[in-house]
Amino acid sequence: MRSKKDMLRLMADYVRDMEDEAIVDIAKEYLEAGYSAKEGILDGLTVGMEEAGKLYDEEEYYIAELLLCADAMYAGIDVLKDRIEGNVDKKIKVVIGVIEGDTHDIGKNLVKIMLETAGFEMIDLGRDVPVKDFVKAAIKHQAGLVCMSSLMSTTMYGMQRVIEGLVESGYRDNVKVMVGGGPITHNFAMQIGADAYSDNAIEAVSVAKKLCNQA
Repeated sequence: MRSKKDMLRLMADYVRDMEDEAIVDIAKEYLEAGYSAKEGILDGLTVGMEEAGKLYDEEEYYIAELLLCADAMYAGIDVLKDRIEGNVDKKIKVVIGVIEGDTHDIGKNLVKIMLETAGFEMIDLGRDVPVKDFVKAAIKHQAGLVCMSSLMSTTMYGMQRVIEGLVESGYRDNVKVMVGGGPITHNFAMQIGADAYSDNAIEAVSVAKKLCNQA
């Protein structure tokens, strides 16, 4: 019989290697051995997705491979999630979307996957999202973090209008704001009143954790 450590490593390997069928079998074997489902997700599946993210960052993987890794991760989560007892940890809710006028959402989707893997509860507004919808969603879901992206210099100032809308609504003090995308820089983020900037999906996880005191 395989050890817990071996099974966690296999789950990580199967996510990284896009083995969405094999991962179902090892996840079931892991549960049948009586091990913690939560540890399986955090120390197995999540580790594999982080490794896949690093391969993407190093340009060994491309978007297609990373999305297949995510499919494998979700296949494992589907097996494990019902055995997480009570799930007492309160997840931080994150509103994420691409700013109005921009339909480029690959980067946003990658950040969503990585944050979801890291344990955040994601509210995905999609692309071409009006300013008022970011504000409404943040308040409605009592979000602790708003993530916005733009790949167009013509639309990126919409991020500032979202922050202004959060201020006007009285909710700004309750939420952190992180921005990113091709034309976005740290200086721009600070200029418009954001709390942080991230230039890739891997970094976004550590930045989000620090913002939300989860690091």
